[in-house]
Amino acid sequence: MEKWKIEFFIQNNYIMKSKRVFLNLTKVLFLGFLLLPTIAFSIEKPNIIIFYVDDLGWQDTELNDLDAPCPYETPNIVKLAKAGMNFTQAYAPATCCSPSRAAIITGLHPAKNGMTNVTLGSTKSGTDSDKYSAPYLDKHLNTDLLTLADVLNNNGYRTGHTGKWHIGLTAASYGFDFVDQTRGFHRKMADRTKDFATVDDKKYPLSKEKYPPYSAKNPEGISYPFDQLTESSIQFIEENKEEPFFLNMCHWMVHWPVMTRNAALLEYYCDKMGQPFPPEPGDRLLPGQQNPYFAAMVTSVDWSLGRILDYLKVTDDPRHAGKKLIETTYIFFSSDNGGAEQRGNEIISDNYPLKYGKTHAEQGGVRVPTIISGPGVPKASQFDGLVSQLDFFPTIVDLTNASLAIEDRKELSGLDISPIIFGENDKVLDDQGQERTFLFWHYPHSSDHMKSGIREGDYTFYIDYSQGKNELYRLYKDGERYDLEEENNLINNPEYASVAARLAADLKASLKANNARGPYLNPNYSKKTITPAAIVSSQFSPTDRLARISIENALLKEAYIIYLGENENSSIQYGVKFPAEISEEGNAVSAYIPDEVSSYRFILIDVNNYQVYSDVESIF
Repeated sequence: MEKWKIEFFIQNNYIMKSKRVFLNLTKVLFLGFLLLPTIAFSIEKPNIIIFYVDDLGWQDTELNDLDAPCPYETPNIVKLAKAGMNFTQAYAPATCCSPSRAAIITGLHPAKNGMTNVTLGSTKSGTDSDKYSAPYLDKHLNTDLLTLADVLNNNGYRTGHTGKWHIGLTAASYGFDFVDQTRGFHRKMADRTKDFATVDDKKYPLSKEKYPPYSAKNPEGISYPFDQLTESSIQFIEENKEEPFFLNMCHWMVHWPVMTRNAALLEYYCDKMGQPFPPEPGDRLLPGQQNPYFAAMVTSVDWSLGRILDYLKVTDDPRHAGKKLIETTYIFFSSDNGGAEQRGNEIISDNYPLKYGKTHAEQGGVRVPTIISGPGVPKASQFDGLVSQLDFFPTIVDLTNASLAIEDRKELSGLDISPIIFGENDKVLDDQGQERTFLFWHYPHSSDHMKSGIREGDYTFYIDYSQGKNELYRLYKDGERYDLEEENNLINNPEYASVAARLAADLKASLKANNARGPYLNPNYSKKTITPAAIVSSQFSPTDRLARISIENALLKEAYIIYLGENENSSIQYGVKFPAEISEEGNAVSAYIPDEVSSYRFILIDVNNYQVYSDVESIF
């Protein structure tokens, strides 16, 4: 198969979705590339906006429709794609919220920064029916890690975070000057069938301005409730546009709860979907993409994007005479993971033809809509190669010409894709000019789908820890869609034995190189055949402030100490694990306990791969 290509689909000033749905990767049209500048650094210190949506699936917008058309209307997302580059095979770094957010802000793969799930600070080992135990995740992202905000701050940028953070502490602890972690208008309603915003609502007054969608009932458009997240983002830009700025704008939508305060928007989708308005109380049970509440949330996020774009279009850039902010700003649009399909009995949306959704390593859990726009990015362009949100960090460093120490750059997990977005190359290359051939994921959580996965060329391969098996699927063949649904497991097909071996080797090597943790064996498992390590004694010496424990049954290969507490103003990183010292014999552990720490516990990994937690020890 030929290498990934870039394609343009332009007709009547609108992005046309290829009938081949971007899958014929052997043809390329470089229309207009010869007229484009090769670099965009004529804009000194361009502004950066990351517009990050929560749980927006690859099939939840009008960008990459396959099979039945998406009923959710996203005109501003489409406009953004018309103004920049749509990435049809873009991926989140993780299957769920917190790890993707931590990965973007640190540039480190979740396996590398240690945050692979949302269960921060949990010390649950699992029940007696669980063979495996998930690794301990720090209570918050380690504050010693370098962040994108740190880098841009050090290079003269004003940095702001609005909306969802969800990686512990607050964004102010990680290099952001301005922080407003508001939920905006996405707050739970007492009754989602009737508690709608009004014109004189104290918290969520309806706007005087009218916006899409348009209908016979509302030919001039509809009003939207006040959204502090959107307004706070605009405020940050307005107050900081005299300097280069970086805005990390993270919506809480379209995450659960599935609801809307916008009665007119909900009525519009009820009409469109042939459902009564107001809806009957209870769960939405219709299959596919027929939940009017969810549809309203998607369009509300799109409205928010439109508000940002409109502001940038009409606002002068005081640093660049004669230019509007839209001409000097790069916008990175994406979602933290694949779409959530169901919550309890309620059907939220549908990622079909992608398999599964949020928290799953399969395509439906990690493939996400992604757009990059800004100066020098060819309009209405499309890239069909593999890209990751991990690429945002190095790309933004390149776009802003920010200084970054060589050793810090080498630590980054992603690659600079600015040559892609400027049309200088049709392959994602590393610093040595070698093409990247795969992306991988690690989700050692959830008792029924603990998996690591890899996407390499046409294929996906998974290690299923829960079931003790491997899986291999072929998504494409000869540039055409083949088994995008991941229904035909090829792992036992001898024709694909070499492919499975290659992907398995690449995945395992990547997990090892990134120090991926877990899953571990669960010491509580009732059917275990090997005895795990057990703590036989524990003591603390106030003289040297050393905590010590002794072990029996099995020797140790790893040991960690966790300081317990809640003081966010302390220099101590409470809830973050740090290496403890294992004796030469492997049967004893010690760790220093700072003066201000009053309680602690150990985490032990024995040579048989059992994860064992000590009791919480208090110092009086």
